[in-house]
Amino acid sequence: MKYSGIGGQAVIEGVMMKGSGEYAVAVRKSDNDIEIKKQAYRSIRERYRMTNLPIVRGVVTFVESLITGMRTLNYSASFLEEEEKQEQEEKTEEQKKQEEKKDSILMGIMMIIAIVAAIGIFVLVPFFVSEALKKPIPSAQLRGLLEGVIRVVLFVLYVKLISLMEDIKRVFMYHGAEHKSINCVERGYELTVENVGKQTTVHKRCGTSFMLVVMFVSILFFMFISVGNIWLRMVLRLLLVPVIAGVAYEFIRFAGSHDNAVINVLSKPGLWLQKLTTAEPTDDMIEVAIASVEAVFDWREFISHIDEPEEENVEADIEVTELSDVVAGDATKVSVMTETVHDTAETAVEETASVQEQGAEDIEIVDINSDDEEDDEILNALDRYFEAPEAEAEKK
Repeated sequence: MKYSGIGGQAVIEGVMMKGSGEYAVAVRKSDNDIEIKKQAYRSIRERYRMTNLPIVRGVVTFVESLITGMRTLNYSASFLEEEEKQEQEEKTEEQKKQEEKKDSILMGIMMIIAIVAAIGIFVLVPFFVSEALKKPIPSAQLRGLLEGVIRVVLFVLYVKLISLMEDIKRVFMYHGAEHKSINCVERGYELTVENVGKQTTVHKRCGTSFMLVVMFVSILFFMFISVGNIWLRMVLRLLLVPVIAGVAYEFIRFAGSHDNAVINVLSKPGLWLQKLTTAEPTDDMIEVAIASVEAVFDWREFISHIDEPEEENVEADIEVTELSDVVAGDATKVSVMTETVHDTAETAVEETASVQEQGAEDIEIVDINSDDEEDDEILNALDRYFEAPEAEAEKK
């Protein structure tokens, strides 16, 4: 799988997807149409360099996710009753602005209540239970481990109980559609209903896994950070919640972009828990998830480059390919090379012969046999000249 950078969450009868610089909410309306709201988004991390530091960025991302999640949930809930929507359209702009302010305030209050309730249930209750067992269990480390186990059990029970609600079941089905669509893209398949339906409903970057990692990280922190005063211990637990969330975020971030045996084993508990928070979606739910992805992410461009090797590897492959063609004895290339060599040799021979012929025209050719004959006549004449006086003297 290749990291795509997109993420999302399930909302009421829809899916929210967040890409680079924007997010979109796709909701299935009562008339079966899909309504899509797209909005620009700029994280605090893009404006302040300090918020990109490890651990800090996890806290910032967690808070921003809560705010965005509450906002998109409120938006999706506005489609539950068509009458409310018609009344909203009939209102003046000023009335709409006033209601938006009220909704923002209400959303803030609800978010604060949700955070306080979560801290009370999953932090303070396990803490007080472990403190109540101080006498039978004097070891602080053992009580810290017990506190963590109680926290995990409470969280799993909470998820299991809310999954029994009919409305929550549908949200979990949309949650499965969200995961399936992201898995489809990151595995390099075209984003179709058929391809998405074949994918798994679990994903390593899921918020459910994040919450479970928070539980396990808190066990490690609270087992070894211990002070004598009970109230100071409680305050430390509250103050360490953002730090624990930051550490958990770093793990989820790393696990989501890496795939090896160790990471897969460490991610297993979160994937198991996702079996409770996700369910198999219907085709119409998958259509909503696909619409949300396409609103913020160019998946066609992404999958077209998903199998491309790095630039250095491409150059190496080209070189190896050219070498293998020669070593393997590519008949076509070898024959062409041979013909080229022969043509070159024949051309050289022809040029040499042409030079020789051209040189022969410029050089005077001497007849060696005729010169010998002339030399013989001169020598015979000299012999006769010198022999003649001797012959006359003998006669006398």
